[in-house]
Amino acid sequence: MAIHIDEKNRIFTLHTLRTTYQMKVDNTGVLLHTYYGARTDDGDLSQLIYHMDRGFSGNPYEKGKTDKGYSLDVLPQEYSCFGTGDYRVTALRVRNTDGSRAADLRYQRHEVRPGKYALEGLPAVHADQQEAETLVVWLRDPYTGMEAELLFGVLPALDVITRAVKITNEGQTPVVLEKAASLSIDWQYGDFDWVTFHGRHCGERNLQRQPVGHGIQSIGSVRGTSSHHYNPFSILCAPGANEEQGDCYSFSFVYSGEFAMEVEKDQIGQTRLVCGIHPDDFGWNLAPGESFQTPEVILSYSGAGFGLLSRNLHRTIRDHICRGKWAGQRRPVLLNSWEGTYFDFTGDKLVAMAQEAAQLGVELFVLDDGWFGKRDDDHSGLGDWFPNEQKLGCSLPELVRRITDTGLLFGLWFEPEGISEDSDLYRAHPDWAVQIEGRRPNLSRDQLILDVSRTDVQDYLIERMCTILDSAPISYIKWDMNRSICDKFSHQLDAAHQGQFSHRYVLGLYRILETLCQRYPDLLIEGCSGGGGRFDTGMLYYCPQIWCSDNSDAISRLDIQYGTSFGYPGCTMGAHVSAVPNHQTGRVTPLATRAAVAMAGTFGYELDLAALSDAEKEAIRRQIDTFQASSQLLQQGDYYRLRAPGTGCAVWENVDAAGTEALVTAVYSHVVCNGGLIRVKVHGLRPEGQYRVHLLKEDETADWSRFEFAQDRFLSGAALEHAGVVIPPAWTDYQAWQLHITLCEKD
Repeated sequence: MAIHIDEKNRIFTLHTLRTTYQMKVDNTGVLLHTYYGARTDDGDLSQLIYHMDRGFSGNPYEKGKTDKGYSLDVLPQEYSCFGTGDYRVTALRVRNTDGSRAADLRYQRHEVRPGKYALEGLPAVHADQQEAETLVVWLRDPYTGMEAELLFGVLPALDVITRAVKITNEGQTPVVLEKAASLSIDWQYGDFDWVTFHGRHCGERNLQRQPVGHGIQSIGSVRGTSSHHYNPFSILCAPGANEEQGDCYSFSFVYSGEFAMEVEKDQIGQTRLVCGIHPDDFGWNLAPGESFQTPEVILSYSGAGFGLLSRNLHRTIRDHICRGKWAGQRRPVLLNSWEGTYFDFTGDKLVAMAQEAAQLGVELFVLDDGWFGKRDDDHSGLGDWFPNEQKLGCSLPELVRRITDTGLLFGLWFEPEGISEDSDLYRAHPDWAVQIEGRRPNLSRDQLILDVSRTDVQDYLIERMCTILDSAPISYIKWDMNRSICDKFSHQLDAAHQGQFSHRYVLGLYRILETLCQRYPDLLIEGCSGGGGRFDTGMLYYCPQIWCSDNSDAISRLDIQYGTSFGYPGCTMGAHVSAVPNHQTGRVTPLATRAAVAMAGTFGYELDLAALSDAEKEAIRRQIDTFQASSQLLQQGDYYRLRAPGTGCAVWENVDAAGTEALVTAVYSHVVCNGGLIRVKVHGLRPEGQYRVHLLKEDETADWSRFEFAQDRFLSGAALEHAGVVIPPAWTDYQAWQLHITLCEKD
């Protein structure tokens, strides 16, 4: 059993393959957090909690006269509350009818359920009854009747525990939730580093590591989305932790809207992390009997460094977040029209691109922005989801037929959440735009945002998108969203309920996406928000891949995809081979390098094929063959970061679960004259097995006779893991190499 309960001592112990998580109800009814870390037994770890009188740390009334060493200000708690003696950053803050903000949650009851809980209207980890168990613990404020239902999902084989909270007003008067976090967790002992992932448009998810000092450190977003700027994923780790050793704890917020992660080291060196919806734009009214469901947080622990932690999360996302036909299936190699044409295209030009792509082995053609309404630039037309037949030279169904006749699948770009002032939709429904009545709105990309918190707006988008999807065999859509949200105001909410807007917006977005997923189970949806502005686990529940960044430069992508890999598997990272000079950076990189980097993600192309030479087209055929042959390895295998991009040569490895095949990819940032060789250790192989190490050559017609590394090598799995393999030196700046390692008998 994953969940063990000591009923007599009221101890709850959750076990996974390598970890243990424990709570205990003390004699005042407070649910204490006693332990999370490497697997131990069911013993009472509350014995490690030391009580002593702390100056200016007050005591609950029932303890104040007899036990001045008992204080909520220093006790490790499972769900911390504001206003009743805990002065640290807390998870729950309410405004009661009398204006007070106190909440005091005490244990009521518990229940164990087979399988994994689900959350109505929200994405969450899914698992069957053989893969997971659920623990529910109810806490209640005896003064107001406020009840918190703490949900714990345990997936033992993955070393994953999930957390969520349902708040219910069981009292007689209304209350307002001012903060309702999904997770609060305490560590009594130890120093930590906090690893977060910051960024910007075209430069997302850069790793930042800093010690946790006294005070509150936080990341978050008030932009309406999870944002390019901070990802809703972080790691707390031991100061010496690295890829292969050290204690590491990860927190992945399964949510696509505004969030906050806060870490505090308190007066006596204890550490607390709180994660949930950002409180700045939040205020949720609860009438008697009403409930509020928080989103989910995925927790994992590794005692063997970042690498194992990432692989825990990769498996969880691949198998228990992503759903449907495409969750475990190779995605089609696509050609996206955007960087090849931008807005300047006709139907005939698109068909010619598709014909060229089909000859090279591409499987899916995607028509990006500009196919609808009055849309020859980004100043008009958003919201008018009606094909522009004059521009296309035919109907959309006819264009789709002409392209699918080439043997390709067809995909289409949408930006459903955007609306242009110069659009028929805005002229008909100006109140559907997110803007504060009586104020001039903030513009971004010369567009506004549709109020997706409204059911009528959701219904409009569902009707328009379904009408288009029903009109032709469309296999893929790219769901884009190209600005942050401000001027937050809904014409359907009164003044007392405007604090619900941001969360209702996300719930509306999820409703539309869930409707599409259910109605079109074979449809592949790729998420996008100016690239990686909404790259989060919540979106992956509906979109099994997300465009990783609008920056398609291969060298820039090394850092972006490296940071992303800590919390997300490669099969979720939209990555394309684009033209050079690159449209974002102006950098010129070899075609082979661009392909090697894109193969670390979903793999596709975004360029004008007609502008390529015959040699480049032949190289693309080989690249597609390589990706298709290795796709299971690349997209479903275990992933190891062997060298970071900042070292001069980024190296990563994909290896299958059976340890029979691996692909090691290396990309140099520059040539070093007469430099030392780079050796990396290959992981995940069978120690006793014999392996062939084969260098994939970027040009099969070149003279490799003088190049020593062109020859195959035969080494044992143990030798490859402990002695390693040498990466060939760079011949040119931005050189890429791929070593294909396969189990075989030594000659």
